[in-house]
Amino acid sequence: MHNILLSLLIWIPIIGGGLVLFTGNDKNAKQARVIGLIVSCLTLLLCIPLVRGFDPHIYTMQFRETVVWIPAYNINYDIGIDGISLTLILLTAFTTFIVILSSWKTIRIRVAQFMAAFLIMQGLMIGVFAAIDSILFYVFWEGILIPMYLSIGIWGSVNRSYASIKFFLYTFFGSAIMLVALLYLYSQSGSFSILSFYEVKLSQSAQNWIFLAFFLAFAVKVPMWPVHTWLPDAHTEAPAGGSVVLAALMLKMGVYGFLRFSLPIVPDACRSLDWLIILLSLIAIAYIGLVAIAQQDMKKLIAYSSIAHMGFATLGCFMIFKIIDKTGNLGDAYMSLEGGMVQMISHAFSSGAMFVVVGILYDKLHTRLIGDYGGVANKMPILAAFFMLFAMANVGLPGTSGFVGEFMVILSGIQASFWITFFAATTLILSASYTLWMYKRVFFGKVANDNVESLTDIRGLDILVFSLLGFMTLFLGIYPQAVLNLLHTTIGHLLDISTYTKLVSL
Repeated sequence: MHNILLSLLIWIPIIGGGLVLFTGNDKNAKQARVIGLIVSCLTLLLCIPLVRGFDPHIYTMQFRETVVWIPAYNINYDIGIDGISLTLILLTAFTTFIVILSSWKTIRIRVAQFMAAFLIMQGLMIGVFAAIDSILFYVFWEGILIPMYLSIGIWGSVNRSYASIKFFLYTFFGSAIMLVALLYLYSQSGSFSILSFYEVKLSQSAQNWIFLAFFLAFAVKVPMWPVHTWLPDAHTEAPAGGSVVLAALMLKMGVYGFLRFSLPIVPDACRSLDWLIILLSLIAIAYIGLVAIAQQDMKKLIAYSSIAHMGFATLGCFMIFKIIDKTGNLGDAYMSLEGGMVQMISHAFSSGAMFVVVGILYDKLHTRLIGDYGGVANKMPILAAFFMLFAMANVGLPGTSGFVGEFMVILSGIQASFWITFFAATTLILSASYTLWMYKRVFFGKVANDNVESLTDIRGLDILVFSLLGFMTLFLGIYPQAVLNLLHTTIGHLLDISTYTKLVSL
């Protein structure tokens, strides 16, 4: 089983999604939900031997599986994981389980198709994080667009068609440019293996062009300013489960792309153009944070908040060159990269949970406007308590997961540049402003109207969902070493291959 464990994690959800479709129409909705839950539970359980069998002290790809796929072009079904892949695969399995549970009651039409879309999306997402062959990576990467496009277009809100098409066009265009870069790297290495790309020496000009191609693909996914405009629309129109997957997983694919492709393949371009990523990250943190304050729609506010928090992740990834140039201290560079990773994982828990809360409120009152609420804590005290925990994590309160990643990035970044870190730290003020202001207007005060008066508190599955997310938020905030232990050796190897020159003269 050890030799096929990754394949099981990829293909069981995809096959399970196909089986769910055979349950037919909504007369058999209960069977569709049960099958979806069983498949997601099985995938989550398979992560246990994955973690137990993973050796965090070696950087080489583990659980490697290689099968010849298209021999004429040296394309293989080649998968494996390192510490970065492992943490994101665990996050994917956990998040899909949460989505299935949180959608148990709220999705009432085309239930089988909904469950199938998210199970297939899970398998494809794990494939992205496990793929070693770049064409296999590209197939999984593009394949995810289809179930996400359908989830927004079918189960979304009023403007779902516009949002789904915009999401598809933005992300597809960036990916098409990435394919051109992969083909060029194949022409230089004779292989589509990502690991073989690491050995290719390229001129500064070639590296710059490849960097820009990767940048277009990954910046759209993060998303970074100014290619971020698809995300608020997608979040606003998507069902709650779609928003959770977008926030918790799809945005992470962009940063994963920078770590897996940009930094190790074109390190000299990353070093010379790091100012671009840092600048755009600071704009996301400061400007988008101000935009979030002005939002009247809860989902849009959280969506803009996601862009700002992901700016911290990209900042942590690309500050390493300035840190090393200024201090020569690899320890601070470790902290910066690891802080970016922890920030991504923390954001998945806090933002994902906040989207679930908004989904519950919308299902009851059919509005997301902050002005339509007020005094919800009087009618839903349990929900209000959970939301306060996730709001505090979003703000970065010590003891929650949100504090750890931001603190690591700030602490390491200040060694290289006071002003960059100063502007980055404005997120602590801005996130507190928009998050707590939203919380005050929605949950505190007197009951605002008869609609709020009719609300009843969460129970059963909803409490289980928030308890799991709350536990992970506090666990990562109190004991981040559990994640850092998985990452440390892999991050060290990434630093090694990202900080030496790979230039070749023409």
